[in-house]
Amino acid sequence: MEENVKEVLFDLVSRKQFRQLKDELCEMNEFDIASFLEELDSEKQIIIFRMLPKELASDVFACLEVETQEHIINSITDKELAYIIEELYVDDAVDMLEELPASVVKRVLQNAAPSTRLQINEFLKYPENSAGSIMTAEYIGLKKSMTVQEAFAYIRKHGYDKETIYTCYVMDAKRMLEGVVTVKDLLMNDYEVKIEDIMDTNVIKAVTTDDKEEIADLFNKYDLLSLPVVDHENRLVGIVTIDDAVDVMEEEATEDFEKMAAMLPSEKPYLKTSVLELAKNRITWLLVLMISSMLTGGILTRYEDAFQVMPLLVSFVPMLTDTGGNAGSQSSTMIIRGMTIGEVASSDIFKVIWKEARVSVIVGLILGLVNFIRLIIQYPGQPLVALTVVLALFATVFLAKVIGGILPILAKRLKLDPAIMAAPLITTIVDAVSLVIYFQIAVELLHIK
Repeated sequence: MEENVKEVLFDLVSRKQFRQLKDELCEMNEFDIASFLEELDSEKQIIIFRMLPKELASDVFACLEVETQEHIINSITDKELAYIIEELYVDDAVDMLEELPASVVKRVLQNAAPSTRLQINEFLKYPENSAGSIMTAEYIGLKKSMTVQEAFAYIRKHGYDKETIYTCYVMDAKRMLEGVVTVKDLLMNDYEVKIEDIMDTNVIKAVTTDDKEEIADLFNKYDLLSLPVVDHENRLVGIVTIDDAVDVMEEEATEDFEKMAAMLPSEKPYLKTSVLELAKNRITWLLVLMISSMLTGGILTRYEDAFQVMPLLVSFVPMLTDTGGNAGSQSSTMIIRGMTIGEVASSDIFKVIWKEARVSVIVGLILGLVNFIRLIIQYPGQPLVALTVVLALFATVFLAKVIGGILPILAKRLKLDPAIMAAPLITTIVDAVSLVIYFQIAVELLHIK
């Protein structure tokens, strides 16, 4: 929403020009109205929500944050609540009920029509993070015996409250999924043509128990607008639409980013998450990484004599560890992304090792050459020190990139989230290995005992 529009709306609220405000809101998109309501205080939210036309109010309600939805439910009458529930798409209603307190859920279900309540309860039974938990039952179902003309008549009659009408699904009398046909297919054929003659029987589909992340992958792979969801007997029970798939992609991306930053995933927005919860989400991995970093301290203690003989060696430790950590993070990020979008599979581990090894040789040689020149100029008369640092740097980059490439794949094979093997953990591992390599090279080349 543009800032000047928002200012006009707030001005109308402050001057209590509610009739003019209603006219302005009725011309706006429901997402923008919801965004506007979220910025008002709780009392004004109810006043303005109630003055919206019923159909628009239901659309706006679906776009609100769960906390605001709960506040509105607790503030409106049973009749108003019943209308909203009946107008909501089933998947939106299910998403809302999964987040609301039990007492509020009970009131919502009490005011829903028996058929709606039955449908919602069926959806709530599906496992969390499954295709069944994100699908909707609002789709167009056709019969293969229909003609194109009959199909259009059916869509006109029943399509108003469906989530999508572009893709229609063909079923038999037992709701077995037989094919799919698009509105484009219907438009491009004569009225007398039978649906069975133009439907596509090679249907891309999902099962209710499939993981929702796999569903998002199917949308990404096949450029789908909707995806049919069947039970284990191939009966059509619902569809997943592109907006729900995008929500899953955003949720999974956020979760991966949080894990890559060594935090436990949180479903709440940052500004609505309490300080204690944020601290709890972060402290676990910080403790793990702090304890594991003691290994680095132990290595430095082991080579304490080398520091005393040649203190100059210590000054290169931050450069080596930082470069190694960054190199490993680059590789792990690329592999995690590749695995997420299906470009890299677990079986590609040897291809990844070979590619990252070649990349690390090129990168390591360039970094080593630049550093060798710098060290010769900065520390004249110390060619062996320069050579020690360069060899250690090359070995560090090589190992960091290879380790960063294979750890996410190993995590996947062990049924762990690849994002866990991201920057913080790889940095800790590479730091320890690079220090051992560095000091061992120094001991051999510089004859330090």
